[in-house]
Amino acid sequence: MTNAASSSEKTPSFEMTWGSSTSSGYCSEEEPDSEFEQYFTARTSFFPKTRKANVNADVKKDEQIEWGKQELTTVDIQQKVKEYNAQINSNLFMNMNKDGSYTGFIKVQFKLARPVSVPPPKKGGQDAGRRKASGVKRRTSFYLPKDASKHLHISSRTSAREVIEVLLKKFTVVDNPGKFALFERSERHDQVYVRKVSDDESPLRLRLCSGPNEKVLSFVLKENETGEVNWHAFSMPELKNFQRMLQREEEEHVKQIVRRYALARTKMQEALAGSTPG
Repeated sequence: MTNAASSSEKTPSFEMTWGSSTSSGYCSEEEPDSEFEQYFTARTSFFPKTRKANVNADVKKDEQIEWGKQELTTVDIQQKVKEYNAQINSNLFMNMNKDGSYTGFIKVQFKLARPVSVPPPKKGGQDAGRRKASGVKRRTSFYLPKDASKHLHISSRTSAREVIEVLLKKFTVVDNPGKFALFERSERHDQVYVRKVSDDESPLRLRLCSGPNEKVLSFVLKENETGEVNWHAFSMPELKNFQRMLQREEEEHVKQIVRRYALARTKMQEALAGSTPG
C-alpha cells in the first residue's frame, strides 16, 4: 500500500484497502410485481443469534474513555506521532503537516446485523431501457462479510461522520448514513468496552492518543441502534425482502420443532416397548 498525499485543510484525504474477501450467497426469485429486486445473503438467520450470558457480561457499553479529551499542543502531537511511528511494523505511518494537522490510517471493522443496499449492476439492452422508462428502481441488497474491514487514510480534521460517509461510498452503499454509527472498542482487564463515537469526534486523534495496538482501541461500524428497529427507515423492497426472510426462517423453525418432538416421541415409545411391567 502506498501512502496517500497529505490532506488539505478543507478536503480530507481518503484511501482504502480491502481487508477481507467478498460474501457468497444466493439470489431469490424475482417477484411478479416487477420490482426487479435481487437479494444476496451469507447469513443463515434473519435475527442475530443471542450471545451467551457470560459474553454479554464482559461487554460494557458506553464506557467513558478519556483519550479524545486530552489537550495536546503542537509539540505534544509531534512527540506522539514520533512515538506512534516507532511502534508500528508497517508503512501505515502518521505524518505531520505544516499547519499543525496530521494524517494517518485507521482500520474500521464492519459488524452489521442487517443487509446493505447497493445499486444494481449496469446492464444495457431493451430491458434496462424499459425499466428506466417505467421509473421502476432495481436495488441489490446483501450482507457484508463478518470479517470485512477497511483501511482509510484520513486527516486529524476528518470527523467520525465523514468516515462513515466515505466507508459507505467505498462500498457503493446507498443506505442513509444516519443508519450507521462508528464505535470504539477496547479490551482492558479481561473486559471489552464499547463506546459510540460522536459525529464530530476525530477518529485519527483517538488512534494517535491510544497508540497502534488494536486491543487498546479499534473502530467498528455498526447499525445506529437506539432500541427497537425503526422499520420506517427502510425502503419498500427492503421490507419485502425482510418479510421473505422471516417467512423462510419461521418455516425452518417449525420443521425443527416438529422433528424434535417426533424424535422424543419415538424414543419414549422405544423405552415403553423395552420396559417390563411391575
